[in-house]
Amino acid sequence: MAASPDWRIYSSSQQLATALATEVARVLSAAIKDRGTALLAVSGGTTPGLFFDALSQQPLDWKRVIVTLVDERLVPESSPRSNAALVRTRLLRGKANAARLVGLYHKDANAEEAATAASAELRDLPMPLDAAILGMGTDGHTASFFPDAGNLDALLDPDNEALVLPVHAHSAGEPRLTLSLGRLLEARFLALHIEGAEKRAVLENALAPGGYLPVSAVFAHAERPVPVYWAG
Repeated sequence: MAASPDWRIYSSSQQLATALATEVARVLSAAIKDRGTALLAVSGGTTPGLFFDALSQQPLDWKRVIVTLVDERLVPESSPRSNAALVRTRLLRGKANAARLVGLYHKDANAEEAATAASAELRDLPMPLDAAILGMGTDGHTASFFPDAGNLDALLDPDNEALVLPVHAHSAGEPRLTLSLGRLLEARFLALHIEGAEKRAVLENALAPGGYLPVSAVFAHAERPVPVYWAG
């Protein structure tokens, strides 16, 4: 049975960012208390900037936090399109600079080679994820599960045991790397962060009877309600 969205609606982007940061910090703090470390996966794009700013100010034992990426473009951190660069500049600053970032990009590797290398690195991390924060595009993609990806079936297979998968999709621009759906669904706290009326309409259509987009798979296979943090 598909999980339902748990809508958490805010009047402004700043209120949303503060609320989401507070909840993620609570989850990470509990993980640190329980097992001495916490593992967080975050998304890139234009939406999470304020959330990163707010999270960076949370009073966590940041040296015990590991941050990785939900997905990444096959570009170095010197590129303005790098999700790792966004995380370094907006999240890993101040006290949060003590956290460790484990990216997905690998120099001089194609997407398939980079996915293999990133998977090997992530296997050394304390999986499963404690928290994973997804975004969504207006085409209904989340992570790098693009509708026109050549391996979309594999990307949306919750039983795929891969950690990181390569993605080739014309709409994505560069080749990409993404955590698999199965690894995201294993997260102790999994949330979707979207903003604006257009994205809300896209998600509502994706979750309506007969509607289906890549983001639908998250809700179709999740075992518990997925919080949707939204601000108009």
